[in-house]
Amino acid sequence: MARQGEVGTRDAFDAAAADFAALGRHLWEPVGADAVSAAGSQPGERVLDACCGTGASAIPSARQVGPGGLVDAVDISGPMVAELRERSAGLSQLKAHEADVTSWGGSGYDLVQSVLGIFFFPDMEAGTRHLIGTARPGGRVAFTIWRRGAMDPAGRQLALAVAEAAGAEPPGERPKRPGDRINQPDTFATWLNDLGLSEVDVAVHERTLPMTPEIAWLLVLGSGYRGVLGDLDPDHVDRARDRYLARLDDVGLTELDATTLVGTGIAR
Repeated sequence: MARQGEVGTRDAFDAAAADFAALGRHLWEPVGADAVSAAGSQPGERVLDACCGTGASAIPSARQVGPGGLVDAVDISGPMVAELRERSAGLSQLKAHEADVTSWGGSGYDLVQSVLGIFFFPDMEAGTRHLIGTARPGGRVAFTIWRRGAMDPAGRQLALAVAEAAGAEPPGERPKRPGDRINQPDTFATWLNDLGLSEVDVAVHERTLPMTPEIAWLLVLGSGYRGVLGDLDPDHVDRARDRYLARLDDVGLTELDATTLVGTGIAR
């Protein structure tokens, strides 16, 4: 679930690797389980898990394909891949690779999946087309994205808290991102159809994340939000944490929408 192709984002995920794994049981693993269930990997299949992070979808997929199958798990973050290799010891069918999946050379996969990764590609459409092209004709493809509005309230309060801690002007509204145009079931399905997939289906997986102080801060340290902390010194980070948690309390954010869309289809 870590991201490919952007150096700044990669650095944030490199720094977050250990906390990313700690956040896993609260967020990444349930989201990964939803994706794996929708993708339906089978014994003996060859699977590409793109933007694998620490293995929330790669590890259960490896268990499903069994020793006669293969899961190529690819991520651009070296620390994430190292964490995955440690966590997947004993699963010989799982091969973890530190590489940019947007130029991955493998092909002929029975299943290509990416959980919360495609919207971080430098060119989302080109990167996703490349992934689809690694599936065999008739192979399955499964991509997970956030539904519109998911996770955003925490990000907004964090950005405001960091500005306050640094004595800076409050940030404006976040700029539009490529994923914003596809983060509803109908727009996601249309987009996947336009990329050449057939039998497209988009399933909504409703989920909330309890925002206790521990989990709320772990969400920052163990996700792409860590990049917002940038080069702040430890004192500024502590102040940002205090302001962030106070802001969550002020606005009454006790649960965070973590709903995902899982889009599946067949490669031609």
